[in-house]
This record gives sequence, C-alpha cells and structure tokens, in this order.
Amino acid sequence: MDVSVGELITLINGTLLSGSPDHRIVGFASLKEAKPGDLTFFYDSRYHKQLMETAATAALVPSETTQFPDKLTCIGVANPSQAFEIIVEKFGLQPIPFKAGIHPSATIGKDVVINPGLVCVGPGAVIDERAWIGDGVTIGANAYVGPDVRIGKDSFLHPNATVLQACLLGERVIIHSSAVIGADGFGYVLEKGRHRKIRQAGIVQIDNDVEVGAATTIDRARFGRTWIGEGTKIDNLVQIAHNVIVGKHCIIVSQTGIAGSSILEDYVVAAAQVGIAGHVTIGRQSTLAARAGVLKDLPGGHTYLGYPAVPIQEEQRLRVHIRRLPKTLERIKELENRLAALESQSSVGH
Repeated sequence: MDVSVGELITLINGTLLSGSPDHRIVGFASLKEAKPGDLTFFYDSRYHKQLMETAATAALVPSETTQFPDKLTCIGVANPSQAFEIIVEKFGLQPIPFKAGIHPSATIGKDVVINPGLVCVGPGAVIDERAWIGDGVTIGANAYVGPDVRIGKDSFLHPNATVLQACLLGERVIIHSSAVIGADGFGYVLEKGRHRKIRQAGIVQIDNDVEVGAATTIDRARFGRTWIGEGTKIDNLVQIAHNVIVGKHCIIVSQTGIAGSSILEDYVVAAAQVGIAGHVTIGRQSTLAARAGVLKDLPGGHTYLGYPAVPIQEEQRLRVHIRRLPKTLERIKELENRLAALESQSSVGH
C-alpha cells in the first residue's frame, strides 16, 4: 500500500478537514498503535485523547468534527469505521484466491462425488468414502471430510477442520481451523457403578451461510440432528451439544456452552461465556449478556443477565443492592452498638 490522502478521499467520498491531500499512506492501524505513514480512524468520544496523541499521518473522523490535532490530516466521513473497512478491503491483506485442483498428497476415497476442475483440495486433506462435494468448495490442508458427508457449493473448510460421518453442510458454509463438526454427543448412563456410553447415531446439519469459528465443536445428535440454522455466526471456542437446535441468524460468542437438546430461536445473541443448560428454549430475538447462566426457558425479545439469567433490569437492581451491602452492614453494626449502649444504660437505671 502506497497511496495519497487525496486518492483515499476519492475512494470513500470523504472531505478533507485538515492537513494535506498529498501525504502518502503506507499502512493502517488503531489510534494507539499507529505510526507515521499510517491511516487510522476515530468514531467514539471515549477515544478523543488517543486521537489528539496519535502518531498517524491521517485519520478518518466524523464529518462534523471541528477540533483537529496538530500535524494530523483529517478526512471527514459519515461513518469512519465503515470507510476504514472499505480502505482495508481494497489495500489490506487479501484472501487467497480460489485455485481449482486436487493436491497430489490429498486422499480421495471410493465413490466420492467431486469435480476436480471446480474444487480446491489442499495438501494432506482426506475426503472419505461416498462424500459429496459441491462445486466451488475449498478443503484446506489436512482437513478431514468423513464418509457420506455432503458439502454444498462454495463452502470453505480451513486447514485442519474436521467434518465427521454423514454430516450435512449447506452452501457458503465456512468452517475454521480445528473446528470439529459431528463428534459424539456427551451421553452416558450409570450402570452397576460404571458409565456406559450411549451410542450417538444422529448427524449435524449446518444450513447455508453459517460460519463456525476455530476450535469450536458441534456434536452429532443422539438421534435425528443437531441443527444450525441459516446465517448463524459462531465464534471460536464454542461448544454445542447433541440435539441442540440453533435458529436462523443467531450470534454465539466465544466460550459459550450449550447443553443437549436446548433450542435457540431465530436472532438470539449469546455473548461470551454464556452457559445454557439442557432442554431449555430461548425465545426469538433474545440477548444473553456475557456470563449469563440460563437454567430455564426464557421468553423472546428481552435482554438477560446474571446467574441464573433474569431480565437485565432486575439483575442490575440486584447488583446495586449487593454493592450497598458493606455500608448497610456497617450501619447495622452501628445501630446494634447504640442499642446495646441504651440497654446498658437502662439496666443501670433500674
């Protein structure tokens, strides 16, 4: 990247608010980490101090900005974050282009349905027997596709991703490295003092346009299917247990765990480290704040917080009362001392 500020202004339809359009931009970074030659962006008043101190050459700022740091060229735009994204998309690290072909070290099993001229299979990848691979699919190095798996067109398995027996992936599905789709559900029954494994005979179905983050695990069903709905985005390090149903366009953030047979209806957001017990239903358009613990069904359309999860206003009131406890205890102790003193005086008087 080596472009002038003027060229960037043209690209994003911005307005020069301060500085020179002739400055050259060779990189981009955050306000705090930027150095001379970098472009940065500012959109939140909480970071005003960092804007005034940044070493960047240029910054994207809201169009209504009137205060500009010395020696910083400022470009006014309606949405600095979005404009920054446009620039990064054009000049930043580019995705590896699709290149059709099957690497000589890849292993293709018997009766696999695949068009070598319309897929990309990397070194060391394994596609097991009877798998069906749609056109435009990329299977990265050392990824594993199990027997009878179906992968829809234009899907992407990153290196070391694993999709196990008979699981179904829709179109444009992205599975990141070290994710495991279709491992056995965690099912055991205690018999005669020993844990006997219950056979997990179902599958995982992932619908179109789902993205599954690195090292996430989605377990196969005991029977039937574990089902991830269209457009859902799952972060890294998420655990989804057997027979869970996740609706359409949900967001599930890192280190969330969902126990078996629970249901997330459409547009549910589960923030980081949420825990969801088994056999519960979370209603449509619910938001589970970070570290919420869900133990029972929750109606849709609300935000929940705490353990056990309750409507956020209720939990916030509770936390205010908890913070007041030390002063309340001090007040109680003071009143107890005063009462004891009064009782002592009354005793002496008699």
